[in-house]
Amino acid sequence: MTTTDGAPSALAPAPLVPLHRLRFEEPGPPRTVEQPDGSVAWLVSRYTDVRQVLSDERFGRARLYDPDAPAVAGVPEIVNDPDLMFNQDGPEHLRLRRTLRRAFTPRSVARWQPWIAAIVEQLLEGLAVRHRPADLVQEFTLPLPVAVISRLMGLDEQARDRMRHWSEHAFSDGSLADGQVTAALEEFSAFGAGLLAERRRTPGDDLISGLVRAAAEEDDIPESQLVSLVCGLVVGGHDSTMTMLGNSLLYLLGERPETWERLGADEDAAGAAVDRLVHLVPLGDDRGTARHASADAEVGGVTIPAGAVVIADCGMANRDPAVFTRRPFDDLFAPLEAPTLAFGAGAHYCLGAWLARTELRIALHRLAARYPGLRLAEDPDRVDWRTGSTSRSPRSLAVTW
Repeated sequence: MTTTDGAPSALAPAPLVPLHRLRFEEPGPPRTVEQPDGSVAWLVSRYTDVRQVLSDERFGRARLYDPDAPAVAGVPEIVNDPDLMFNQDGPEHLRLRRTLRRAFTPRSVARWQPWIAAIVEQLLEGLAVRHRPADLVQEFTLPLPVAVISRLMGLDEQARDRMRHWSEHAFSDGSLADGQVTAALEEFSAFGAGLLAERRRTPGDDLISGLVRAAAEEDDIPESQLVSLVCGLVVGGHDSTMTMLGNSLLYLLGERPETWERLGADEDAAGAAVDRLVHLVPLGDDRGTARHASADAEVGGVTIPAGAVVIADCGMANRDPAVFTRRPFDDLFAPLEAPTLAFGAGAHYCLGAWLARTELRIALHRLAARYPGLRLAEDPDRVDWRTGSTSRSPRSLAVTW
């Protein structure tokens, strides 16, 4: 892929190196780039510019799914479902967001910390009796977020067992046949619809019951949007945290073992490290989040025309030297100089950010405290990668202690 003047594009596919080793260009003024389908988009990469695009209502998601939008059309995956909350704008988006907002406040997440910690401790107990080397993905980074989101949503064992299958298809990297993906997503949607119906009949104190009650107070939210919301919570609620945790451990154990003792000794320090790791280690190789310009808008001294597709590159923005003056990975425990854009900004800021940070902080702190001698038992350059449309993480992570 190239820029329109022939220079290499920041949107070119990245090599399958560990995500903390991805190279980012120096951010600069908005410019046009050519996308894989040959269409032209505007790349926005400076911190202030990206934050503006993500916060300005003139840059929305819904228009990306018009019939004449080839950049995202025809891809059978949940990320490109027009009914997904992330792909709604204005009042439609706000109604859906209100159904969940109270559930994910910092105060709510704080009440969940004791049982999240209990899940972590249970997994660490199980790890202790495993033969070494043990697979940290199967024993820890995957079951932890699955158990957390399952408890929050009141999911049974059968749903837990299917969760990974649905995620692999919901975030397909293109290696699965369209028919397979379509069939899996139809099964997943039926599950979501059935879960909503069940909670309407017999409500409880879980997240889905709360969603049902809040949706009843809103004005005619389409059922398809509620189903997409449930499915997005099921897979998004564990995939992103699993990815963040696996990629963070690959970096910490492979390249920063000197930080391990402090992570185990000081939970506040672990929290600071989580903030910096989330800020610097992308979820995957997808280098930007797309928006559609509904009107001419000036960004960074450049006029982006109405109708343009805009790619906001949060990875480049999170390394903007005009804002983040430290060398990226120098001090993992230093506070960030400005809010990270890893969770987005504006109306679409990730509702699960507090939960993800909490899970990661407790997980890293207690894993390091319980296993101070934990180390990789394989070459980090020979990782078998699980790839998806929005995330990439180790399929397995052999460790010993």
